[in-house]
Amino acid sequence: MPPSKLWAKEELILAFNLYLKIPFGKTHSTNKDIIHLSNLINRTPSSVALRLANFASVDPVLKARGIKGMDGGKKIVQPIWDEFFNNQEELIFLSEQILAQKENTSIEKKFEDILFDTKDLKGQDVIRAVKTRVNQSVFRQMVLSNYNTKCSISGIDIPELLLASHIMPWSKNEEHRLNPENGICFSALYDKAFDSGLIGINLNHEIIFSDSIKKKKGTEFFNKYFYSIENQKINVALKYSPRKEFLEYHLDMIFNKNSEPLFK
Repeated sequence: MPPSKLWAKEELILAFNLYLKIPFGKTHSTNKDIIHLSNLINRTPSSVALRLANFASVDPVLKARGIKGMDGGKKIVQPIWDEFFNNQEELIFLSEQILAQKENTSIEKKFEDILFDTKDLKGQDVIRAVKTRVNQSVFRQMVLSNYNTKCSISGIDIPELLLASHIMPWSKNEEHRLNPENGICFSALYDKAFDSGLIGINLNHEIIFSDSIKKKKGTEFFNKYFYSIENQKINVALKYSPRKEFLEYHLDMIFNKNSEPLFK
C-alpha cells in the first residue's frame, strides 16, 4: 500500500472550516458534507472524518468537557487552530475563498444572495463588505449548527426563520465576532427581543425579562409569545455553550438598560 499523501495547508483549512460548521456528533464518514469535501480534495470520507476528530482533540471547549477526540494528528491541526484564534476573520474568509475555488466558482457567485447590493462599491469598500458578509454568513452556519438548527427558545426548526444572535454585539468586539460561544440561535422575534435588551439570558442559561417587557404582562401578545418562556432554560448547545463573560456583558450593557439596576 502506498504511503498516505501529506495534507496540504489549504486542505487542513477546508477541514477546519467544515469542523466549525458541522453539527457535533455528525462527523462520520457517511455525512454528505464530509463526502462533498472528500471529493473536492481527492481524499476518502474516512480520512476527512479523522481530521475533524483531530480538530476536536485540540478544541479547548471539548477538552474542558472531557471529550478527547483523536489526538494522533494533533500536531498537524494545532497550527491551523492557533491561527484561527489569532485571526478569526482572515482565516474564515480565506477558507471560504479556497472552498469556492475548489467548487469551481467565485466567492461572489457562491454568496450572491447576500452580496447582490455590493456591486456598485469600489476598492477597499467592496473588499470590506464582501469579507464582512461572508464571515457573518459562516458565523450563522456555525451557530445554527451548534443549536441543531433550532431556535433555542421556541424550538422552531425552519432555517429561513432563524438568526444567529451575537451575545456581545458585532460592533463592540472584533476579537470575538466569529466565536461560536458568542452566538445563540433565535427565531426573529426572540432575536430582536434579545438584541434590544427586552429579554436576557442569565448565567444559568435561563430567560429573564426586563422591566420594559414585564409592563406588557396581561396583553394578548405577551400571553402568546412571552408568558410561558420566563425563567425557561434555553436549549443546550451541542458544542459551544454561551460564554459566561459574553452573557455578563449583555446583561450589564444591554439588558439592564430596560430594567431596574441589579444593585441599588
